[in-house]
Amino acid sequence: MNAEVAKYLETVPENQQVAIKMLRNCILENLQSGFEEALSYGSIGYVIPHIIHPAGYHCNPKLPVPFLNLAAKKNHISLHNLAIYGSSTLADWFELEYSRVTSTKLDMGKGCIRFKNFGEIPFDLIGALVAKTSVSDLLAMFQKMQKK
Repeated sequence: MNAEVAKYLETVPENQQVAIKMLRNCILENLQSGFEEALSYGSIGYVIPHIIHPAGYHCNPKLPVPFLNLAAKKNHISLHNLAIYGSSTLADWFELEYSRVTSTKLDMGKGCIRFKNFGEIPFDLIGALVAKTSVSDLLAMFQKMQKK
């Protein structure tokens, strides 16, 4: 485990510890090859490292291309997924599947999923969501967005 990620996990409030660790494990178990875990934007991030994509993130080339960020917030846990943000097809799939697997209302922005009830997180669905995006898929999505 990355030392910065380990330090971040130490700062997670006690009532969120179990859920954050379970989400992290779920992500790691389903993450396609090529992504790397790192501290990113002040939270646990899953990025395309510069060794794979030397140009970095178009908004700030010094940073690696982000994919996911997992963060403990004051009243919720957030999962930012840039593939959902960039793909309406993926977002629609996720929203439909979410309604099928849980009775809780989906709290989601453009690419941010917020979990307030830590006992109701659909881990299998999150794993399936993570598994749907490869490094090449994400890079293609970013290149398409840049052309617009």
